Amino acid sequence: METQYYTLIEKQDFYEIIENKYGELAIFIDARDGSPQNPVLEFDGKHSALLKRDARLAVKLDNINEESVEPLAEAEFVMIVELKGKTVERVYAVPVDNVEDIVFEGRQTRADELVKAKTKEELLESFGAIHCWVGGMSEKED
Repeated sequence: METQYYTLIEKQDFYEIIENKYGELAIFIDARDGSPQNPVLEFDGKHSALLKRDARLAVKLDNINEESVEPLAEAEFVMIVELKGKTVERVYAVPVDNVEDIVFEGRQTRADELVKAKTKEELLESFGAIHCWVGGMSEKED
């Protein structure tokens, strides 16, 4: 197993966790440059997660909504939706790794990219969202 040290960790102040009628989860975050490589989402089962997007960049999600903790802890995979404003930049599936503590080293896994939608609303409709939990500090302004 290769150890990776992340040179940059970005805090995502505002994000949304969406659940559809099949219990599938999607996490909406700001788009980052470049395509993800072997991403994984580490979740501590409490209020923090770390999206290890590639060998260079990890995205920290703090203050996870209490109601979304159980569905996230039970998920094997989540969809990560990267947005530029209200436009979907990319969508990809990421395995969820439940950990006791989040550390800044990780293992490489493979995730498949999905077809991207044109807007967040179109993706929510096709995803069939039934719950939307907002986390982070405050609502992001467009």
